[in-house]
Amino acid sequence: MIRTVAVIGGGAAGMMAAVQAARAGARVTIYERNDRIGKKILSTGNGKCNFSNEKMDISCYHGSGRDLIPVLYETFGVAETKRFFEDLGMRIKEVNGYLYPASGQASTVLDLFRYELERLSVQIHTGQQVTAIRPSNNGIMVKTMQHEKYYGAAILTCGGQAAPGTGSDGAGFKLAGQLGHRILPVVPALTALRCEGTYYKQVAGVRCDAKITLYAAGDKICEERGELQLTDYGISGIPVFQISRHAAYALREQKHTTVKISFLPDDDEDACEKFWQERWERKAEQTMEVFLTGVVNKKINQLLLSLAGIRGSEKAGEVTGKMRQKLQSLYRSWEVTVTATNPFTQAQVSAGGVDCAQVAYNLASRIVPGVYFAGEILDVDGICGGYNLQWAFSSGTIAGRAAACEM
Repeated sequence: MIRTVAVIGGGAAGMMAAVQAARAGARVTIYERNDRIGKKILSTGNGKCNFSNEKMDISCYHGSGRDLIPVLYETFGVAETKRFFEDLGMRIKEVNGYLYPASGQASTVLDLFRYELERLSVQIHTGQQVTAIRPSNNGIMVKTMQHEKYYGAAILTCGGQAAPGTGSDGAGFKLAGQLGHRILPVVPALTALRCEGTYYKQVAGVRCDAKITLYAAGDKICEERGELQLTDYGISGIPVFQISRHAAYALREQKHTTVKISFLPDDDEDACEKFWQERWERKAEQTMEVFLTGVVNKKINQLLLSLAGIRGSEKAGEVTGKMRQKLQSLYRSWEVTVTATNPFTQAQVSAGGVDCAQVAYNLASRIVPGVYFAGEILDVDGICGGYNLQWAFSSGTIAGRAAACEM
């Protein structure tokens, strides 16, 4: 008897689950609430779709499902993902380990999925939001506003809560909760941080190399290095995105959350002290505005001068020792208070979701036989660099194959 499988959600994980289930012999139907499948994938990697990364490691992931990564990726990891897309006809470009379609277009990935789904005769119901899933004697009941149908298995790939305009609005968590699954707190991840203060407009748009360290209630949480982007409301850029999920959870727990920024990330304390001492000695007759030219971006120099209470017209040699130390400290460790993350609408992914303790290694529900999960709906989130799409493809494959073959 042919196994019937319903895939709830037509994102990256859903499309991969549908392809793999159909290849395994199942008759597959995708339910997608949007007017088309794969909408979110078009915006990934600034439209270039960084779909995976050669530098794959468990440390690139967070969440209760982190331990699933080695097991799942041993079956379908980066090499298998590359082969999957190459077999569909895609040329792949690698840039410092980051993997992209050689076309430079995210639409290439979506188009290849669409062609393969059509070849495999996968039914796609767009504009249909699933409102309930229930086990019954007839299998797994999938209910929409239009109808009720029964399937041998159902795979929930509804996404998380990031970018709700693409369909990931948390509806999948409600479905999983109806089935008895525990939903761990969901917060925005891979997003910018909003900070206390009114002076950020002075440096909005400036990008610079920096080291940033996150603290919650005085405890060091994590540290990142990379291109920091200053905005009119706080801080952004890849290193900020990498720490944002930790900041979001700290804020959720109402912990005082701060970030210390080093604008001289290559120098340790001794190197910084030597740098400043030599500069104070050589440039004592210069005004502070001239004195700081070339240290970092001009707008950052002006802001830190202001925060240190030093006038730009003041001569370097006239600055007191206490003021000098304050200025030097700002360059090496400017502390900003985080008040919020950007909302889900501006986050690339969400952290949290279905507790993976209630999910087997083949991503089957431990609570409801015949139900499977894949993608961002699960409590797994990766750092920037293609890790979240790789999780979608790997988990979609495992869930799709299992749903098609387990009787």
